Amino acid sequence: MRSTVAALLAKELTLEWRTREAVPAMVLFSIATYVVFHFGLDRDRVVGDLAAGVLWVTLLFAAILGINRMFVAEHEQGGFDGFLLAPVDRTAMLIAKATTLFCFLCVVELVAVPAFALLLLGPPLTQALPQLVLVLLLTNVGIAVVGTLVAGLAIQTRARDLIVSLLALPLLVPVVLAATRAATPLLQDGGAGALPGNWMAILAIYDLLFALIAYAVFDFLLED
Repeated sequence: MRSTVAALLAKELTLEWRTREAVPAMVLFSIATYVVFHFGLDRDRVVGDLAAGVLWVTLLFAAILGINRMFVAEHEQGGFDGFLLAPVDRTAMLIAKATTLFCFLCVVELVAVPAFALLLLGPPLTQALPQLVLVLLLTNVGIAVVGTLVAGLAIQTRARDLIVSLLALPLLVPVVLAATRAATPLLQDGGAGALPGNWMAILAIYDLLFALIAYAVFDFLLED
């Protein structure tokens, strides 16, 4: 299955490199949202739970743009039929798609997090950055798994853009909540606090739970 996942992942990354449809849109959306928050909140700087909330809500809505595009090529060009006829493990597509979305989110955050620090954040990120990266990675895993599962379900419907938002946002509320609570001490004014282990554990358990659910039902989504 490793070779199948590697081939699918290479195809996804190559396609994005050539078309540049998802990642640039996610980056531009993130920056535009920070600008809106900057003027909407009428504040020069945000700290603590407000800063964490602004960061994760923005990244979540940017991720929705990428989730909406995940299975469009396979659906419109008959890629599903070819994959189902191939003698390969169908779970390979789940792993490849989730890994692709995870990579997209990491690339977006390389631009979005510094932009957030520049436009809105009060305290500097230098001290909190290593711990914040850990929170980002765990959150990206949750968004990637849930997003892939929802995108696979919604692609078979006509109103897939609406279905993705209606399904993904409620399912990702625990991820955003745990990530916000975990990042709040890191963004406090006067220096980063300790990383809350309980919220990190909740985030990791939620990621694992939905990974198992996606693994169990993804074959049925492809067949339907």
